[in-house]
Amino acid sequence: MERADAVIAKTYKRFPVLLEKGSSSTLVDTDGRKYADFVAGIAVCNLGHAHPAVTRALTAQAQRLWHVSNLYYTRPQIDLAGWLVKNSFADRVFFCNSGAEANEAAIKLARKYYQERDQKQRFRIITMERSFHGRTMATLSATGQNKIKKGFDPVLEGFDFVPFDDVEALKSKIAEDTCAVMLEPVQGEGGVRCPAPGYLSAVREICDQNDVLLIFDEIQTGMGRTGKLFAYQNFDVEPDIMTLAKALANGLPIGAMLAKEQVADAFGPGAHATTFGGTPLVTAAALEVCKTLVDGKIIEQGRARAAYFRKKLHRLKERHSCIVDVRGIGLLLGIKVNFNAESMVVECMQRGFLINCIQEHILRFVPPLVITEEEIDALINCLDDLLRKEH
Repeated sequence: MERADAVIAKTYKRFPVLLEKGSSSTLVDTDGRKYADFVAGIAVCNLGHAHPAVTRALTAQAQRLWHVSNLYYTRPQIDLAGWLVKNSFADRVFFCNSGAEANEAAIKLARKYYQERDQKQRFRIITMERSFHGRTMATLSATGQNKIKKGFDPVLEGFDFVPFDDVEALKSKIAEDTCAVMLEPVQGEGGVRCPAPGYLSAVREICDQNDVLLIFDEIQTGMGRTGKLFAYQNFDVEPDIMTLAKALANGLPIGAMLAKEQVADAFGPGAHATTFGGTPLVTAAALEVCKTLVDGKIIEQGRARAAYFRKKLHRLKERHSCIVDVRGIGLLLGIKVNFNAESMVVECMQRGFLINCIQEHILRFVPPLVITEEEIDALINCLDDLLRKEH
């Protein structure tokens, strides 16, 4: 840790623990201490750590082919794209390396779509307050949190902001220069905020009425996190463009932008590119992740664990008046408390549980979908004890 602090950029405030290995939903540090992981790399390791099927797929591909340019075809990339198209609304897939890159691609595609239709005045994108779309210049400009933008002015032009879950505010912001509405179906970093019934349907209708594209950022909500393969399937609302990353390869760097044919056609040869997007190595692993989530019934398992977890959190709320709200969907859950909860992250870690605090007052729980009821019970007991003693 001392060597890390001497040579690695100071962009993270790291906890004083050096993790060495993991299995399923358990992590182990260099002192041999075990932790129940309710962070999962921030909604990344949906299958848990060192999943054997993914490990086998990765090892087998590593013995064949790691990387070639996207000037050539490779079978794992083709197979993964085909699987994503078959299991989603989309017709085309663009692979990249991260969520921010996927959102960059979506922003570029939305603008290019109208450029190709000779509507050059249409370039502005409406996003939501409290949203989080990444940390590149374009994606932090699209993010509705000022703290993310601090120190990077001037941010890029072309983004307008409205409150999440406010239909009338969105209607009032649509203009002749609007090309897209971009939002997370469930806000993760923004506070584990779910939309009211009918909100996403209303957004879809507004976009259709105004010939505006709808982009869903499913970087955190995708790949079974919300109880469905993709969050939009919970709400029966299809976007025109969707972005994925995080759990798509269970921890290996990958991003993907999916789009309907008519929209995707705006990207011709040379319009957008990436060196490492969709390498054989990563797409082979991601394909195994996808198959395991669906064919192995992991999503169904996660949905059952989510119902159990939510019930336990509501019982915890009944016992502690400091808990203001229990929120979330699937295994993207949180509790809002009436005090600064950042210290509870450290206290839980000292007791063998890794959790996350966002917006100072919200404890977020995004464990692997393979988390057990016993591990959930143990965390609830830990939280119960800490809240009783200190709050």
